[in-house]
Amino acid sequence: MSKPSVWVSLAVGLVLGFVGGRVSRPADAAGGGAEVRGAPSAAKAPGARQRPPVSPTVYKVPVDGSLAAGAEDALVTLVEFSDYECPFCSRGHVTVKQLQQKYGKKLRVVMKHHPLGNHSRARPAALAALAAGEQGKFWEFHDTLFSNARALKDSDLERYARELGLDVERWKKDLADPRLAERIRQDEALAMKVGATGTPAFYVNGRFINGAVPLEVFTGVVDEELGKAEALVKGGVRPTEVYARVMEKGVERPPAPAAPAAQQELPPQKVDVGNAPARGPANAPVTVVAFSDFECPFCSRAVPTLKTLEEEYAGKLRVAFKHQPLPNHPNAKLAAAASLAAHEQGKFWEFHDLLFANQRQLDRASLEGYAKQLGLNEARFKAALDSGKHDAQVTADASEGARVGASATPTFFINGRPVVGALPIDHFRRIIDDELKKSGVAAR
Repeated sequence: MSKPSVWVSLAVGLVLGFVGGRVSRPADAAGGGAEVRGAPSAAKAPGARQRPPVSPTVYKVPVDGSLAAGAEDALVTLVEFSDYECPFCSRGHVTVKQLQQKYGKKLRVVMKHHPLGNHSRARPAALAALAAGEQGKFWEFHDTLFSNARALKDSDLERYARELGLDVERWKKDLADPRLAERIRQDEALAMKVGATGTPAFYVNGRFINGAVPLEVFTGVVDEELGKAEALVKGGVRPTEVYARVMEKGVERPPAPAAPAAQQELPPQKVDVGNAPARGPANAPVTVVAFSDFECPFCSRAVPTLKTLEEEYAGKLRVAFKHQPLPNHPNAKLAAAASLAAHEQGKFWEFHDLLFANQRQLDRASLEGYAKQLGLNEARFKAALDSGKHDAQVTADASEGARVGASATPTFFINGRPVVGALPIDHFRRIIDDELKKSGVAAR
């Protein structure tokens, strides 16, 4: 292929991978999203920047027991963060298959799961693939899912299990194994840490490739890394040690961006936690209060960001949740009340996670189903919804949100400092680090 045609392909790929991908990936370095009260469209953060398609930086991306296709002594390792419901991930999957065919034993592919909050079937599909892996059929199930990205209902997943000859009863039991859910959670946390906030994201011997870019972009990077790896082997490094040697010089996270001027101009507000559901020490030096809406897709994008921050700043960060159901979301207010009904039974955060994972299924019957799934007292839960006992708190939260300027969702207040939208995680880190510095506490 001539060089002009390569660049034409690259331009097309960037359009598909970046512009089109906004539907299927959470807010990343291209800017956060927020849903404005009474307005259905997203507001992009001013001054936001898009990460380049290929990074020269090497990131530390451990394999950590993730499922891999290829030998441990492969000189190049490609780690993929992907979502089975994301159409751009399906395109990337085709490219990965082409790479495997081209490079054979020289390439190892590692799959890590990054189901996005606005894809309600992505997490069940990931669990189903991992459950198939318990019977040695992960990659067969993985390929089947990408070939059927629009057919990921529970009945579809079970049908694929049967077609692949799995012991279906064992597979169903493994679906509920907390180990598999924890593996996905760890993958998500790693994705946020190394800057893979969108899908698909690839790391070729630690070098970040953003989105479903053309095959030529991948082969260029693989060839470069293959040359470096061969030089290491000639220098005495065992092939099985190449990836570890490369990781030694890697960085753990992207550099924090400068704060957008518009964000700097927003005045701090006094926002009390009050009786809002919260987790983290009550005396933590930094408190994040989120005003959110369970039906808002941008709010779901911020969920893995907050979870990653809670892990990184364990003991130093408290997170509280307040309700701001928007009028254009018909099920948001009922979902908010249902989460408080779960809260009075000690299961707010578990219910919170289920709601964000199933944003398209927030009707009364679905909410009752989630209560049953979590083992709540169903009669008590239904009575709380019937009586409307939690409506006053939802209304009070929304009123407070309006008072402090949280007219869009999600809006966060970090020690009172506003952050509007599902901005990149490093934006949050910068403010948290600044607040910790003020309190005389080491950041991380």
